[in-house]
Amino acid sequence: MSLFNIKDYHVQENTDSTAAIQQAIDDCEKAGGGTVYIPSGTYHTGPFALKSNMTLYLDAGAVLSFTDDFERYPVVKTRWSGYVCQGFMPLIFGENVTHVAIKGDGVIDGNGQAWWKVNGQLRKGEHYQSPKTEEIAEANKGFSEPADTTLVEWSSQFLRPPLIQFFEAEHVTISGVTVKNSPFWNTHLVFCDHVSIQNVTFQNPSDTPNGDGLDIDSCQNVRISACHFDVGDDCVVLKSGINQDGRNYGVPTKNVTVTNCTMHHGHGGVVFGSENSGGIENITVSNCIFDGTDRGIRIKTNRERGSYIRNILVQNIMMDNVLCPVAINSFYRHGVSKSNQELLDSAPAAVTEKTPVVEQINISHITARNCRAAAGFIYGLPEMPVRKVSLEHVTLEMTLDETVPGGEPDMVREVIEMAGEGIFAKYVEDLRFHHVEVKQRKGPALQLHNAKRIKIDELTSTNQSDQEAILVYEDTEELHITGDVREENYLKKAGES
Repeated sequence: MSLFNIKDYHVQENTDSTAAIQQAIDDCEKAGGGTVYIPSGTYHTGPFALKSNMTLYLDAGAVLSFTDDFERYPVVKTRWSGYVCQGFMPLIFGENVTHVAIKGDGVIDGNGQAWWKVNGQLRKGEHYQSPKTEEIAEANKGFSEPADTTLVEWSSQFLRPPLIQFFEAEHVTISGVTVKNSPFWNTHLVFCDHVSIQNVTFQNPSDTPNGDGLDIDSCQNVRISACHFDVGDDCVVLKSGINQDGRNYGVPTKNVTVTNCTMHHGHGGVVFGSENSGGIENITVSNCIFDGTDRGIRIKTNRERGSYIRNILVQNIMMDNVLCPVAINSFYRHGVSKSNQELLDSAPAAVTEKTPVVEQINISHITARNCRAAAGFIYGLPEMPVRKVSLEHVTLEMTLDETVPGGEPDMVREVIEMAGEGIFAKYVEDLRFHHVEVKQRKGPALQLHNAKRIKIDELTSTNQSDQEAILVYEDTEELHITGDVREENYLKKAGES
């Protein structure tokens, strides 16, 4: 196998190495494949493109440090926040490549601070324009979506790039490296097949805007294992495009495993959506630790997304100090058209291609301690309930410290603040609890609203006063309770004294 050491291209540390790195990659391609070798040292670079049949190998002590000169980033076809459009070239970009890998023990640093600063200015309503954003706007002038987006950067066309993106690629491997300080999402795979990501460390500061760790977007046959996440947004996110643009492509994310990972800080441990318009299915999450993430397992979608999130298996997860360990939300209030407030109306809407289906979610052998808001949160749509969710052998313990603030278990149509409470479920069907133990600080262990076909086998509360019911319900049909749960005050209708 051919080896292309960038030092052979007259690279010196702390000088611009972009041309040399790209030349080594191009020579590797001409040779029919091989390894581009980055030895120990710090190398400053602009964006570069990977090619097929190659490995980019960063030795221990090697640092690729990317420029924050926005004008050096070409305009390329990408998927940005769910929309296939034109944007800044990702820092490391692999388009239409096969059998390509990034490996080693080195560090890839996106130096995202300057990008984050412009995002902060836009969030404050300040104007930003540059020759490069004008070029992006010209490239996107025929793009009809999004018409009235809440995406703060769309009007400026300052469409920040991910640190690493593979686009329409096959047989992709990322292993061993540390990737940090991304301008936007950290590592983003779009329309890819046969992907292996292992032993990678994803790092972004806690205040990084849109600082996701790993976004799997309309990809199939993906294996994520033994990775560590400490990021400013969601850790692992599964997506498949947004609204009509995502439905037009219609490429689901499916056949994905996430195992033996640690998530230390982030908005969610493993998150599904909210860009799910191509569908998400056949996902397993197992043997992971979530420490300090806002949510643990999170599913979010709304009345514009359509498609489905289904056939999800989650097992053997330890969580500590999370806001809400399990949040399933079909009424997500962000990312909906500002001009159409009916999307957040509490009345049932007509079922159309825009109506999302969330079903077949199996969660087992979960232990969550020191939770802050709610032990669980499931909120469907009145016209399309969340269906067929099971929780089995689950222990959910809220912090008993009343000075610890709660918050929103998830961002549904109305603001629901909770602190130290049990499981809340609304607009659900075929919900099953089997050996579920809840230790809440206040309120019932389970609240049911607008529910149908609920089966409960051994739902217990380990911190329950004699005066309060374990289960409170309203507008609930076909409630079946078995096991040793018939003691006085176990069950109560909402509003009863």
